[in-house]
Amino acid sequence: MRIFLNLLVAVGAILVLFNLAGVSAESVFLGSAFAGIVVGLAAQTVLANVFAGLLIVLADPYRPGERVLRSIRAKLPAVAAARGEARPAHSLNPPGAREGGKAEMGHRVTLIPGDGIGPEVTNAARLVAEATGVAIDWEVVEAGEKAIQASGSPLPDEVLRSVRKNRLALKGPITTPIGSGFRSVNVALRQQLDLFASVRPARAIAGEGTRFPETDLIVVREATEGLYSGVEHWVDRDHSAAETVAVVTRKASDRIIRFAFELARRQHRHRITAVHKANIMKTTGGLFQTAFREIAPHYPDIEADERLIDNMCMQLVKKPEDYDVLVTTNLFGDILSDLCAGLAGGLGVAPGALYGDELAVFEPVHGSAPKYAGQDKADPVAEILCLELLLEHIGEKEAADRVFRAVWETIAEKKVVTYDLALPGYTARPVTPSGCSAMAREIARKVPLVDPSTPLPRPKVGGHQHDPHLEV
Repeated sequence: MRIFLNLLVAVGAILVLFNLAGVSAESVFLGSAFAGIVVGLAAQTVLANVFAGLLIVLADPYRPGERVLRSIRAKLPAVAAARGEARPAHSLNPPGAREGGKAEMGHRVTLIPGDGIGPEVTNAARLVAEATGVAIDWEVVEAGEKAIQASGSPLPDEVLRSVRKNRLALKGPITTPIGSGFRSVNVALRQQLDLFASVRPARAIAGEGTRFPETDLIVVREATEGLYSGVEHWVDRDHSAAETVAVVTRKASDRIIRFAFELARRQHRHRITAVHKANIMKTTGGLFQTAFREIAPHYPDIEADERLIDNMCMQLVKKPEDYDVLVTTNLFGDILSDLCAGLAGGLGVAPGALYGDELAVFEPVHGSAPKYAGQDKADPVAEILCLELLLEHIGEKEAADRVFRAVWETIAEKKVVTYDLALPGYTARPVTPSGCSAMAREIARKVPLVDPSTPLPRPKVGGHQHDPHLEV
């Protein structure tokens, strides 16, 4: 018994010294366990083993290993910072945003196939994603017409829960009825998830017939309010007059303008143009203009100017190469992004991204094109370039560069392209169009073979050489 008491006192003293010395929780836990075993063997009594167990519990009063886990979690941010694992400089999303959930088998991403051609182009993007070698665990959920058939709602709660959980989503186009029917799922998704920043790059990609081959600009659009706020009603009982209210707030204006300036810095762009109609809409347009003028001086390294929306459209169709980043309100941004997509070659090559504080959803600019659904004719490039933006967002820079390069080379070769890229407006020589799936397979085949470090191949100008705008 005396041996037991002496050992007990000694073990207690050792544990106290460990704690006073600041020894890690895991060391205390293992040391106390070892001490308990020694006590048990020495005393060889039931009472001694009970005391040994108590020593373990006293050393780790939480669940076994909890203190170890807490210690590790507390150290992770500092370790990441020391290793330089901050958000990549090329990322389009705001610095405070997270980069999506990562499951054991890869990046967990919500996939919303959408309506019309959506399933075809999202399947194309998945094929190319597989070719990159980046492990992506897709969680497929339905929204739009299929969701209505299954659940009665075009935007089921399951979709919102999935995006909030994974913090990343790749989305196909979803049909929005014109003039009647259910409200836009796209608008509802942005508002429900507070995806306030719509970012739509317009990059001319290897088009022989592209009138402005040097087009490379970004439209940044406030995506939660403005004329898309959904505040509208009939003025009279006869439904002969209607009214839509444009809601523009200082908070949302400040947020999107700061986002645009930060984006310009990360992308090493040098000019931001605010687009509004403050000469006519003196309250809503004036509020946005005031916010821009007050925030711009905080970014002296970036040139800041303004254009009225009508003048901006005229300037873009004359000399889009003069502009870099455009920031504007919801409706104007929707119109300008389509215009810029046309300058860059069409909606078929125009990707888009939506960013919130912690979420990101990647979707093409084009619609669902229901008349082409199931025909394997749709251009998959816009959706594949959404994948490129997603890979860039999660830090897979090399994979993103390979995807963009593979798309560029496929279009430049004009051997396996869809019908829109085989039309005279995009190529100067006759091209036999291929299907969506065939073009996706060709891009996927090229992904591991391309060399992103070499200059992009520029096609020679064909039958329109008299037009100086077509020179590359």
